[in-house]
Amino acid sequence: MRHRIPSERARLAGIVWCVLISQVLLYPGLEELIDALGVETSLQAGMWFLVAEFTAFVLFAGVWGAISDTTGKRRRWIMLGSSGGALAYITLIVVAPYSIPFAAILAIRVLGGAFTIGAFSLGMTMLMDLTGGSGRNMGAAGIAIGLGAALGSVIGGQLTAVNPLGPLYGGVFLLFTVVGIAATLTDRSPTTHLDIRTIVSGARTNSGLLISYSFGFIDRLTAGFFALVGVWYFRDVFGVSAATAGLTLALFFFPFALLQYPFGTLSDRTGRFAPIIGGSLAYGIGIILIGIAPVYTVAAGLMVLIGVCGAFMAPATMALVTDIASSTEHGVAMGGFNIFGSLGFLTGFLVGGVVVSTANYTTAFLVVGGLELLIVTLTFPKVRRLTEKPRTPSN
Repeated sequence: MRHRIPSERARLAGIVWCVLISQVLLYPGLEELIDALGVETSLQAGMWFLVAEFTAFVLFAGVWGAISDTTGKRRRWIMLGSSGGALAYITLIVVAPYSIPFAAILAIRVLGGAFTIGAFSLGMTMLMDLTGGSGRNMGAAGIAIGLGAALGSVIGGQLTAVNPLGPLYGGVFLLFTVVGIAATLTDRSPTTHLDIRTIVSGARTNSGLLISYSFGFIDRLTAGFFALVGVWYFRDVFGVSAATAGLTLALFFFPFALLQYPFGTLSDRTGRFAPIIGGSLAYGIGIILIGIAPVYTVAAGLMVLIGVCGAFMAPATMALVTDIASSTEHGVAMGGFNIFGSLGFLTGFLVGGVVVSTANYTTAFLVVGGLELLIVTLTFPKVRRLTEKPRTPSN
């Protein structure tokens, strides 16, 4: 069976990639999309459109993990989650000509998010179930996430130029592709009897999980910030089009994607401390610098820099979850990580939208970059102690 692992890793990374890109397709042309749905365009409207989906991510990530651990199955739930997400996109396409109330659109987004997080979270959980090195497996997940975001931002901008609803059509295709990929996989999960309370009690009693979740929260907060405020910032301050805004996001996500696997493998050899602490420190400083960049070319160059920093820290942070959790708790542990991560995305949308509305873009970048630096300062000694502990070999 061992020779099948690379193939399964690639297919699972493909699932994560498809789900991620199906989301990011919407970001560069968000302004045009909500207008096509009959909603008055504003930063606040865009914020709530994204917040709705990620609220569902927060509420349901752990539920999917608990269900999969309890049943000992993951594949069928990935197929169900992806199908539900695709149907939510189809519903938005169908109702677009009728200009239904914004509250109804948000309800559809919540329903779609509740399904989509199942495919995303359990795809990552199945990567955790594989042997071959947790850093390598999480590096594969990181590449999928980064490439999904990079290509999604580029393709989404181009699709928007053709049709404001184009990103929704692309998302439908990708989510149904996930169903096909998942049908070829083999479940490897141990059957356990865990429930959602395990996430809360585990985070309370295991300081290592809490630290991992905290970094996941802050890191995803910055991603949510860039998905909403970053796009608006480049379009508003520098006057770029949706297509150019998508390309600008890709300047971050391409190095973030391409370097995930080698950096994840490196963390298997050298430990998690330097990537988590050093990468986060440089990442936070880079975010602040983007907010005070005088011209577009400088800001765009800094996007590449923080992409490299993000690739250095992200797989080590995810791998730390695998280092800490037992093999029978992988689903709930990764569900917890994704709950905190989705809370981070949600907070990034809200913090970014509120700070820009009440202050300005520069202040928003200072706040978000400062939060990254704050988590490093608060957890530095704990991360050192945690990563110095002997780790059992990955299962």
